[in-house]
Amino acid sequence: MKIEDVCKNLFLRDEKGKRHFLVVLDEAKSADLKAIRAQIGSTRLSFGSEERLMANLGLTKGAVTPLGVLNDCAKNVEVLIDEDLRGRPRLGVHPCDNTETLWLSFDSIKKIIEKQGNSLSFIRI
Repeated sequence: MKIEDVCKNLFLRDEKGKRHFLVVLDEAKSADLKAIRAQIGSTRLSFGSEERLMANLGLTKGAVTPLGVLNDCAKNVEVLIDEDLRGRPRLGVHPCDNTETLWLSFDSIKKIIEKQGNSLSFIRI
């Protein structure tokens, strides 16, 4: 298992809390919130509270995962995936619980998000 195959997932909100984002990137990278904000045309970004995380994705702190969109019936959360993850054969993500890692292809994760109906965009991190 190589660390570059494991995903880091961030739950963010805009300044007024009207938009929520799930940012998926390589675990070895750091996210520049100002750069992300500029790419998506948002107001200032900050981390969403545990309450917002539970209300929108049904997840607890530390268990953030792209699979959380399966709990987002209202499709409120916009998913932003780092362009560098595109096409990777194996990505490690939590199965909505941070005690396990589930290995899925990039294409499988993308299909899950698209089938759920959440907005999906690719960004440079």
